[in-house]
Amino acid sequence: MKRRTVKRKKRILNLKKVFFCFVFLFLFGTAIKRIITMPIKNIYIYNNQLLTDQEIIEIAKLDKYPSTLKNFSFLIKSRLESNQYIKQVQVSKKNFVEVHIKVKENYPIFINRISNKTVLLDGREVGETFAVPTLINIVPDTKYNLLIDKMRLVDRDILFRISEIEYSPNEVEGNRFLLYMNDGNYVYITLDKFSNINSYVDIIKNFENKKGILHLDYGNHFTIIDN
Repeated sequence: MKRRTVKRKKRILNLKKVFFCFVFLFLFGTAIKRIITMPIKNIYIYNNQLLTDQEIIEIAKLDKYPSTLKNFSFLIKSRLESNQYIKQVQVSKKNFVEVHIKVKENYPIFINRISNKTVLLDGREVGETFAVPTLINIVPDTKYNLLIDKMRLVDRDILFRISEIEYSPNEVEGNRFLLYMNDGNYVYITLDKFSNINSYVDIIKNFENKKGILHLDYGNHFTIIDN
C-alpha cells in the first residue's frame, strides 16, 4: 500500500505589503503625535479691564502655549473662574489652535474705609486697593447691602468719576447718600434712584463746567457753588 504524500505550500512573505503597512503605521503614529502635541498659536481676550491680557493668559496656564488638545475649553474656563477677579468666562476655539476668551470681571465697586477692604461686584471683600470710590462712613447693615446692589448697576466709567461716598440721611430720607465727584461736583442721591448716576455726564454738560451740587435725590436740579 502506497503512502500518500501531502505537499505543503510554503507561504511566501509579501515584503512589499509589510513595508507599506509599516510605513502607514509610522506615518499614522507621527500624525497622531503631531496633533496631540500641536501647540496653541493665538490667544484672543475680550472685555478685560482690571486684569491684563498677560495675567489672564497666566491664570489660564497658557503662557507657554501648550498643546491645544490637552487644554480643552472647559479646563481653561475652570482655571479662569477660580480667580476672585473673574466672574464668568466664555472660552471657544477656532481653527483648532486659536483660543478666544470672553471675560466678565468681578471688578471692585468701592473701598470700605471702615473695614479697610475693597468690595467686589459679587459682594466679596479683598485686601487690595484700587482706583474706585471710597465709602467714608458707617452705613447700617440693611442699607449697606442695598448700596452694594445699587453700586453693581453703576457703569464702570462712572465709577471712575466718583471719589468718595458718604451716607448722608436727613429727616425726610434715610436712604440718601452724598457722592464726591472727581471733577469737584457733589451729588445727592437715594438708593432707589441710584441708577440715575449713570446719566451724570449728560446732565452735567448742561451747566457749562460750573461747579456745584447736583440733586438726584429729588429731581435733577443743580445748585451752583462756584462761578
